[in-house]
Amino acid sequence: MFESDAMRAYAYVVGPEDGPGSALLDLARGLGFAGVSPFSTMAQAERQTQTTPVCFFLFAATDHLESLRSIAEAVRFSTTRRLRFSPLMYFAESPSVEAISGCINMGFDDVITMPFTRKRVLERMTRQVGQNLIYYETPRYFGPDRRGRPGIEQGNGNSRGSGQFRRLEIVRNLVSGINVVRDDHFAPEPV
Repeated sequence: MFESDAMRAYAYVVGPEDGPGSALLDLARGLGFAGVSPFSTMAQAERQTQTTPVCFFLFAATDHLESLRSIAEAVRFSTTRRLRFSPLMYFAESPSVEAISGCINMGFDDVITMPFTRKRVLERMTRQVGQNLIYYETPRYFGPDRRGRPGIEQGNGNSRGSGQFRRLEIVRNLVSGINVVRDDHFAPEPV
């Protein structure tokens, strides 16, 4: 995926520097990214988007999923388009419904479960680039279209039918970055 695109993607690994975080760093280094580093600050990531137009955020497995929320929200609600539409991917050691639902409700693009083989991970990452993707924005959610998926908390701000929302169609391009193909705003019908 990345080798043919002059390696214009960067990967940040979010997680501890040992255990799952260390293993994910090692895995990411073998995937052909332009660079891989542990996540440090949003300012660092914002600077990186000037060099590599797409930055993947790879989240290592954790027993405390809520600990990821602040970083996920900082990315999803960034004022920098290249960060805001960055692929967020969680690497789950076990496919628990709670973890998958939690990641989906935080706006993650994908949850990858074991085995974390190079081929399997590259296939999942390839889905995030060069294809039209639909994102929704409500006051409390920004992320991929998840309507009708099990585990979505429709009553907690993710419901598109009860208030104003925005529907965006994007394409991530490893050379030019994030292209917004369509941006529609919807308001509730007056009663």
